[in-house]
Amino acid sequence: MEKDLGQSPAHCAKVVLFGPESTGKTTLAKKLAAHFNSKWVPEFARAYLQKKWDEKQEICTKDDLPLIAAGQMKLENEKAAQANAILFCDTDLLVTTTYSEVYFDGYCDPQLRAFALKNTYDLYLLTNIDIPWVADDLRDKPNERVQMLNRFTSTLNKLQRPYAVVQGQGEERFRSALQAIEQHLPYV
Repeated sequence: MEKDLGQSPAHCAKVVLFGPESTGKTTLAKKLAAHFNSKWVPEFARAYLQKKWDEKQEICTKDDLPLIAAGQMKLENEKAAQANAILFCDTDLLVTTTYSEVYFDGYCDPQLRAFALKNTYDLYLLTNIDIPWVADDLRDKPNERVQMLNRFTSTLNKLQRPYAVVQGQGEERFRSALQAIEQHLPYV
C-alpha cells in the first residue's frame, strides 16, 4: 500500500476542498477547475461506496480504507499530470483519516495516517456548513455538522495547513473560493 499513497511530483498548485459532507465540495471543485481551465479530482470514496451500497447494501468498513486511499491517490496523481497551473482535489487523505477516526472509534490505519500527514497541498478551502444539508445514500450526519466542521478546522489548525473558509450560497460561495485562491496563490 505504501507506494500507492504517495504523491507523484506535480508541476501545478494543489487546492483541496475540505470539510463536512454536503457542503458543496464537488460542485466547487468542478466550477473552479472550469474557471481555471484545469482539472479536478473526484472523490474516489463516493463512487466506490455508492457501488458497494448499490450492489450489496453494505456500508464502509475498515477494510475499505486502504482501497479508498489508494484509489484517491491514483486519481490525484493522474489528474496532476494533466492539470495546468492548478489542480482542485475534491478530497484528500486527511479527509479519509478524519472520517476513519469518526466512524471507527478513533481508529485509522497507521500507513494511511502517515501519508495523510506527508502529502502536501498549497491551499485547503474549508467549506462552511452554511448551505442546506442534502440527503443521499451515503450521507448520514445531518445533526453533526457543527461537530464535523469543528473537527476539520481543528485538524487544519493542528497541522498548520494553509486554509481559507469558503462560505455563502451559490455564486457567493464560488466568489469566496476565488477570492481565497487569489489571496493565497497569487501566482496561478
